[in-house]
Amino acid sequence: MSLVDVVPASRVQSLTALIRSTSGETRTTTTPLTGEPVAQIPVSSIDDVEAAFDAARAAQHRWAQTPLEARSAALLRLHDLVLAHQDELLDLIQLESGKARAHAFDEVAHLALTARFYARRLKSQLSPTRRNGALPGLTRVEVNQVPKGVVGIISPWNYPLTMAISDGLPAVAAGNAVVHKPDSQSPLIALAGVELLRRAGIPTDVWQVVSGAGSVVGSAIIERADYICFTGSTATGTLVAKQAAERLVSCSLELGGKNPMIVLPGADVERAAAGAVTACFSSAGQLCVSIERVYVPEALYDGFRDAFVRRVQALSLGASLDWDADMGSLISQSQVETVAKHVDDAVANGATVLTGGRARPDLGPYFFEPTVLEGVTEAAECFAEETFGPLVSLYPYRTVDEAVALANAGEYGLNASIFGPVREARRIAPAIKAGTVNINEGFAATFGSIDAPMGGMRTSGVGRRQGAEGILRYTEPQAVAVQRAVPMGGPAFVPARRYAQALTLGLKVLRRTPRA
Repeated sequence: MSLVDVVPASRVQSLTALIRSTSGETRTTTTPLTGEPVAQIPVSSIDDVEAAFDAARAAQHRWAQTPLEARSAALLRLHDLVLAHQDELLDLIQLESGKARAHAFDEVAHLALTARFYARRLKSQLSPTRRNGALPGLTRVEVNQVPKGVVGIISPWNYPLTMAISDGLPAVAAGNAVVHKPDSQSPLIALAGVELLRRAGIPTDVWQVVSGAGSVVGSAIIERADYICFTGSTATGTLVAKQAAERLVSCSLELGGKNPMIVLPGADVERAAAGAVTACFSSAGQLCVSIERVYVPEALYDGFRDAFVRRVQALSLGASLDWDADMGSLISQSQVETVAKHVDDAVANGATVLTGGRARPDLGPYFFEPTVLEGVTEAAECFAEETFGPLVSLYPYRTVDEAVALANAGEYGLNASIFGPVREARRIAPAIKAGTVNINEGFAATFGSIDAPMGGMRTSGVGRRQGAEGILRYTEPQAVAVQRAVPMGGPAFVPARRYAQALTLGLKVLRRTPRA
């Protein structure tokens, strides 16, 4: 049986029916695992995008009136549905992205965690909050969190379930509607997630799906949305930010990274090497937070290198929809060419391939061996450019300060990892210019901690997903003040000068009040 046969044609048809499309145009998607065609995906027109926003705006007004308790209950139902339907979700993730099943499960778990987190904390995050008024006892102030309206979600292919649904989930929980364009390579898994949202109780029109090229459909979304959430490359994210800025619309952007890992003196070399394997080669290195450069003390370098290479060489590659393979495929021929180009260029500039370095068309059209380099010079493209594939470079260092400076080199600042004594790792973490820092982990500790914000510094993006920050980005804070008895400008019968004197005395008294 062919791999693609695990998803019957009738099931594909039921999923693609969720796309708003009247153009009559379709495009064919293929699985990177074998190159076989998977589905005919309807393409949306500009009119379809307009209709999606019209429907979403009408639904949003009704949805925003839904009690927080009802929204929380829907999120908890989604949590249960995701776990109950994980087998199909895992199949679709693998078929469309090519990743190993264990790495696909990361997405299922992350979506369930996200649903439960916001369900449990929705009331505390969105209920009106009291603030100190200007005149104690006379001014009462509350801050409401008002939904933005209709949020545009443009999600990527590399984490096609969780970056699609987990990013939009807090938007909907906050009372917004969503118009969503999943990546053209991986729409079915996003549609399966939307189907579960509707089964969980999210009204149909609250989450609209359109499909097509980013330059056409994505641009049309940005022209109409009240807020934009985009995950992708820094180059494209810059264009998204410019287009949003022209309309004075806010956006959150998770972009690229050239993420560093520092092995500290005193680290357990075997543990660090094992952690580095996961940090570098999960999803074949095709995730924004993947580690692409590792800095090791000179005294530990040989031991770490040998332990790391040994573990990398033991990784198994495979194209099956089971749990056996340690690493899956790249997404496309262009990704294969990028990795191969970075390897060849590094070698031409003096680097050594310690293991890997070759495409593996015998396994599937886009497989590439997990690759470790040393001796990479600044002349090499992969020294500072993001590879977004199974390629990592090792570098020795003399002092921890030097390692921190090397980690901070370049323009990115998304994720970093430190392996070694926890006290020392926590000491240097604030000095690293990255939105997340994982100690004795590669990326999963922060990524899986939904209560903690996640995002980039510098050219790795703006805004944060997860935590309270991840839902409040989809709201406008609105201050509501009630003034009692005495107007802010003073009673009409009190002369302005006398009122100013009284107010001055009051301010001096408040200065001596610790909580004022």
